[in-house]
Amino acid sequence: MLKRLIRGVQNIFGTPPARVVKTPRVIKASVHKIDPNLVSWQAKRTCENLQRKGFKAYVVGGAVRDLLQGVTPKDFDVATNATPEQVKRCQKRAFIIGRRFKLVHVVFGREIIECSTFRALEGKGQRKDSDGRVISDNVFGEMWEDAARRDFTVNALYYDPVTEEVFDYHGGFDDIGEKVIRMIGDPEERYREDPVRMLRAVRIASKLGFSIEPATQKPIPQMAPLIRNVPSARLVDEFLKLLTCGQAVRCLKTLRQLKLHLALIPVLETMLSEPEDEAFLMLAMRRTDERLAIGKGISPSFLLATLFWPQVRRHWAYKEKEKGMKHAEALHHASRDVLAAMSSSLSIQHRYQEEMYDLWRLQLRFEKRTGKHPWTLIKNQRYRKGYDFLLLRSLDGQVSPDLVKWWEAFAEGDDETRLRLIEEAQEEARRTGSEAPKSGRSRRRRRSNSKAKRSE
Repeated sequence: MLKRLIRGVQNIFGTPPARVVKTPRVIKASVHKIDPNLVSWQAKRTCENLQRKGFKAYVVGGAVRDLLQGVTPKDFDVATNATPEQVKRCQKRAFIIGRRFKLVHVVFGREIIECSTFRALEGKGQRKDSDGRVISDNVFGEMWEDAARRDFTVNALYYDPVTEEVFDYHGGFDDIGEKVIRMIGDPEERYREDPVRMLRAVRIASKLGFSIEPATQKPIPQMAPLIRNVPSARLVDEFLKLLTCGQAVRCLKTLRQLKLHLALIPVLETMLSEPEDEAFLMLAMRRTDERLAIGKGISPSFLLATLFWPQVRRHWAYKEKEKGMKHAEALHHASRDVLAAMSSSLSIQHRYQEEMYDLWRLQLRFEKRTGKHPWTLIKNQRYRKGYDFLLLRSLDGQVSPDLVKWWEAFAEGDDETRLRLIEEAQEEARRTGSEAPKSGRSRRRRRSNSKAKRSE
């Protein structure tokens, strides 16, 4: 009761909790009720191997947070007082990685356990840039220092899979019960150390349905520009995590509310201010959340392609109507222009960019349903993604649902059904006067007629 009263006062006056807490609250299994069966045997084995050699080792971070809510974590991190070199010697297959923060990847087949050494609270080896962002830090410390270095209280929990005890230095156990995301220490200082923490607060709160504690949220709109100091590749990775956390719609709304989208992807402000663009984006994010909820995957290139499609679509229409470009040519230039503009602010992998371009260009190929074209399109390795994108566009009213039904029937039908569908599409093209690919015979006849005219 007293703790809740103190936190209520802190919320009102914006007083951050103290960072120096050296003695943890030890929570027994009968209290935290974590199901040990949800802990991967690989994470348990990693801890056991280290403890057998006399080191401390715990499952830490988001995995503990998920376990406390009865959710099976997607991945497990381990924290220890062993140095990276000592961790490597204790495990059968382990590799030291990283420069800014040295980590060890302990490999069990396809499963990788990320193992980190306790970081010192204030180390001589810690380097910061002019904005206060930590750019190098490999000074090791004690467990309580490591806990103070973590971002939010709900991520500063340590679980020993051997004794089944949870160690809580900053009240994270209670915050999970109260569904609150709270920064450890002074929020402004912590955001300067790592601006990505602002994005992480949004993602965790959105994913779990938690609220961001007032003192933790208050500085974000003013400090959002610090996001621009973060390496672009890291930003893209964090942004994709936002979109694939299962609550993409909520994330986008919170990003906009806290003005984080302006620094992250400035063009989002333009798209979200246009009713048509906003409707498409929210539809795309809802579909993403639905797919993830039923266990289906989402590729990064597909997500990014949907995110920037409103821009492509606008440029496409402009180049076709105002610049007089042909339909296909206009889409090609619009796609390349958007990719070039996007690349200037976001470091998106080249292969993702090419997949996005192919996905946009595939939309043209779905318009052609005659001749040999449908047969070759369904063999395209990106057909399924292209079809899903077409379906998304149809749900937004950009293309006719009949077009989607035709391709669905063609893809699932036998040869006889496919021939009939092509004949129907050819007849529709003649009736409506729409363009359809000419057969080889028609092209040869056209060439022979032109030669005859020249000879006359």
